[in-house]
Amino acid sequence: MKVFFAILLTAILTNNYILSKFLGICPFLGVSKKLNTAVGMSAAVIFVMLLASAATYPLNTFLENHGLGYLQTIVFILVIAALVQLVEIVLRKYIPSLYNSLGIYLPLITTNCAVLGVTILNIDNGYTFAQAMTNSFGAGLGFMVAMVMFAGVRSKLESCDIPKFLEGLPITLVAASLTSLSFLGFAGMVENMFGV
Repeated sequence: MKVFFAILLTAILTNNYILSKFLGICPFLGVSKKLNTAVGMSAAVIFVMLLASAATYPLNTFLENHGLGYLQTIVFILVIAALVQLVEIVLRKYIPSLYNSLGIYLPLITTNCAVLGVTILNIDNGYTFAQAMTNSFGAGLGFMVAMVMFAGVRSKLESCDIPKFLEGLPITLVAASLTSLSFLGFAGMVENMFGV
């Protein structure tokens, strides 16, 4: 049980896929202007990460057993694309307001390298299926934490007097880097707590 909690905390805090591994930057910068869209996007990413990990874990075993391991990335991208289409259909039918607010960023989950990264790193780290699902859930929660934090930072930036040369993307990147630095404080926490 201690190992699962350590994997979860590591994925959320110390190995955050956005702020530590820099995977999934596109939705991080694009959808984090409003809190509700940041939370909606994060929920969709958590859902896709969990489904993608559950689907790709046995697929990888099949590919490896048949000497087709070199097709791993292509097969994983196809599975993720199919899952994103499923999420898009469900959101369009049941939550049209969230579907409209996410706009172009919803189909971009397909190319969100955080989703592909978590599926590949689960295998590369040698996780069991349960550990892979725990890591995927933690990575999704870490994605949500980063998105919500950055949405808060960006809402504060709107009321600030920003120099003309820093307006727009430059101040957004500065704020993103400072948000990323805030997670350095968690480095070593899991290792010291659990000895893993």
